[in-house]
Amino acid sequence: MSEVSLTWLGHASFLIKANDLTILIDPWVIGNPATPEPLKSFDKIDLMLITHGHFDHIGDAVVLGKKHEPTIVGIFETCEWLASKGVGNLEGMNKGGTLKVHGIDITMVSADHSCGITEDDGSIVYGGEAVGFVLSFPDGPRIYHAGDTNVFGDMSIIADLYKPDLALLPVGDRFTMGPREAALAIDLLRAPKVVPMHFGTFPLLTGTPDVLRELTADKAVEIIEMEPGDTIQA
Repeated sequence: MSEVSLTWLGHASFLIKANDLTILIDPWVIGNPATPEPLKSFDKIDLMLITHGHFDHIGDAVVLGKKHEPTIVGIFETCEWLASKGVGNLEGMNKGGTLKVHGIDITMVSADHSCGITEDDGSIVYGGEAVGFVLSFPDGPRIYHAGDTNVFGDMSIIADLYKPDLALLPVGDRFTMGPREAALAIDLLRAPKVVPMHFGTFPLLTGTPDVLRELTADKAVEIIEMEPGDTIQA
C-alpha cells in the first residue's frame, strides 16, 4: 500500500510524497508569494509534472530541473522548450496517454485553458496545450490535478475511466473556473474528496473555498480547505 501525503505549496503547486518518492506538480515556488519560506527549497525531487507553460506553473522548472534532475513529465511541446533551456530527463507525452514512472501510472487528460510560454524577452512561444494529470499509485489513491481549467463535460470521462479518489480543482475565477463552475465539475468527476487550489494568490483571484462549500452543501463530497504549507494524507 502506497503511503501518500499531499502538501499544498500555494497556488497550483503541490508536493506529494509516496513512500521514498518526492513529486512536485507545477513548479512555481521560489517566486510564489503564497509558498512558505521553508518550503521554497527541496532535499530532492524525483518526479516533476507540468500542466502548462504559464509562469505561475512552470516558473521554477528550469532551475529545479537542472539542480535535482528529476524525471519531468509534460506535454510534448513544453518538454521541447525545456530541452532548449538545457533541462534533461524529459518525458514528453500527450492527452490520453499513460506513462509508468517510478511505479506510478501518470495519465495526461484534457484541460480547457491556454498554454503560451513567456520568454525572458517578453515574447510568447507555443507550449502545446494545457493539461491535467491523474496519478494512480500502486495499491494507493488516484489523485486528479486538474491544472488550470474551466469546467468541461468530458470531466465525466475522467470519472468513468480513472475514478479519482481526490481532485485538486482551481476555484479562483477570472483565469480558471470559479466556485460555480467547480461545483458542476464536482458533479461530473464524482470524486469523494476535493482540495480547492489556484485562489487567493493575487487580488484578481476572487473565488473562495467557502463559496464552493456553500454551493456543494447538498452533495456527497468533502471539501478540504488547505492553507499553504498544510499536509494531508491522500
